[in-house]
Amino acid sequence: QVQLVESGGGLVQPGGSLRLSCAASGFTFSSFFMRWYRQYPGKERELVAAIDTTGRNTYYADSMKGRFTISRDNANSTLYLQMNSLKPEDTAVYYCHVMRDSINDWGKGNLVTVSS
Repeated sequence: QVQLVESGGGLVQPGGSLRLSCAASGFTFSSFFMRWYRQYPGKERELVAAIDTTGRNTYYADSMKGRFTISRDNANSTLYLQMNSLKPEDTAVYYCHVMRDSINDWGKGNLVTVSS
């Protein structure tokens, strides 16, 4: 059974930093691309960042470029999202995601609130 468990969210002031983690289990983590999404209330989830199996190739949505860094630790089946220079508009629920054989698996989400 696939499990994706996010942690590391919380309240941070504008300009601050947070690091999200996603502990994965139930599948061969190192064999799959991984992604972070976020969702605003009443909106669809949007892609934040993606990373290939090796960790050498990454993708970021335009508004996250230069501020967020996605990375992975295949030895410990963990995905990370380092978020710097956070803005109030980054306030959302952040989800870890993997797609295996056209099946989407999601974590339960982790709330990030950027506010003074």
